[in-house]
Amino acid sequence: MGISPTQLLIILVIVALIFGTKKLRNIGGDLGGAVKGFKKAVKDEEEKKSIEQSDGETIDVKAEKVSTDKEKKDQNV
Repeated sequence: MGISPTQLLIILVIVALIFGTKKLRNIGGDLGGAVKGFKKAVKDEEEKKSIEQSDGETIDVKAEKVSTDKEKKDQNV
C-alpha cells in the first residue's frame, strides 16, 4: 500500500514542473545548510556536556612550603 517508485517519479516530475529546477536547487541547498547547522549544534552540545562531566576530576599533589621574603629576612638577622 506504499508509494511505488513509479508513483514517486511522477510526483517528482510534477513538483519540478511547478517549482522549476532552479528553485528546487535553492531549496535543497537551504535544507542542506539547515541540517548541517543542526548537526553542528548537536555536536557542540555533546562536547559541552562531556567537558562539564570532566570538571569533577581532581588532581592530587603534595604541597611544599614556600618561604616568603619576610621569613628569609628574619632568618638572616
